Amino acid sequence: MAEKRDYYEVLGVSKTASDAEIKAAYKKMAIKYHPDRNPGNKEAEEKFKEAAEAYDVLRDPEKRQRYDQFGFAGMNGQGGFGGGAGMSMDDIFNMMNEAFGGAFGGGFGDFSGFSGFSGFGGGRSGGKHVEKGADLRLKVRVNLKEVASGVTKKFKINKYVTCPHCHGSGSEDGKKETCSKCNGSGTTYRTMNTMFGHMQTQTPCENCNGTGSIIRNKCKQCGGQGIVKGEEIVEIKIPAGVQEGMVVNEKGKGNAARWNGVPGDIHVYIEEESHPELLRDGQNLQYQLLLDIPTAILGGTAEVPTIDGKVKIKIDPGTQPGKIMRLRGKGLPIVQGYGYGTGDLIVQIGVYIPENLSREEKDTFEKLRTSDNMKPGASAKSNFFNKFKKMFE
Repeated sequence: MAEKRDYYEVLGVSKTASDAEIKAAYKKMAIKYHPDRNPGNKEAEEKFKEAAEAYDVLRDPEKRQRYDQFGFAGMNGQGGFGGGAGMSMDDIFNMMNEAFGGAFGGGFGDFSGFSGFSGFGGGRSGGKHVEKGADLRLKVRVNLKEVASGVTKKFKINKYVTCPHCHGSGSEDGKKETCSKCNGSGTTYRTMNTMFGHMQTQTPCENCNGTGSIIRNKCKQCGGQGIVKGEEIVEIKIPAGVQEGMVVNEKGKGNAARWNGVPGDIHVYIEEESHPELLRDGQNLQYQLLLDIPTAILGGTAEVPTIDGKVKIKIDPGTQPGKIMRLRGKGLPIVQGYGYGTGDLIVQIGVYIPENLSREEKDTFEKLRTSDNMKPGASAKSNFFNKFKKMFE
């Protein structure tokens, strides 16, 4: 579809909808736009996939929380499956079968396709089952400088890798036989009655695990699976602008799949390191600048930290405590283009009042005590009160 719609809008539910309401809405949509009820209808096909994507996110508490907080930016490949392009037919119909409580006997999970219907990626190719490796989870800590520019990190990960002895085939001698039960198709067929009428379903062949081939002489190193436990150094690319709690999806870097199938992904959970001086507020950064009395009164310059190092700013004479200064473009970027521009560095001014003074310093301030310029006038009192009042509005 040309433009993604809000997942709650897709299912026609509110953002406070319960799990039961979300499931009921999805069941209604799945029945209405089911491809076998709408043969050749591309619009219905898209709505069917769109509803499945929305339900895949909203039924999962963790995905739903990220979506509610960050929208599509918080998904990063984890929010649904990109309009069906990254989820197999088996996954979609297993999800449907779960939503319908397995009410269809063999279940939607037994479907691997419909007559005249295609458009879901993964799962099968020419009817043969393609294995998918298991996904991995990884926590990655980043500092503000890395958040500002993005970073690539390398990790040594324990995971399943392709068997080096048989190169993933699972066969000791590289030979495979055509499965006699499915004649190499990888699927078996049966006819069942459903609410949609008579349907022919196809299931993975139990004899060959849907591959269409039988391995007689299994690899001695992997036992015919095509994968073994091992270590691998992987590069994880963290885009600029990420935030605590976001998930970055690295496709194809998870566990290797049996028999040279599709490798799994790595779900990278972002953790932020705190900065010793700067606080993050979305795209903006906050800094508290504490001035000495002479600089606040007479003006001058002061150094403030940024992500790229110290910068000097001008302090005007008579700068008041609580004054806000904004350094444009010294904040953080928006993650992966979800928005424009870069945030700012917000500097809030404070004035340091010394607790212990020398005799000379006390004498100096005693002389200043009687000066009219050192006493707040009506205008100063009014401004102070207005700021105080805004704190309670």
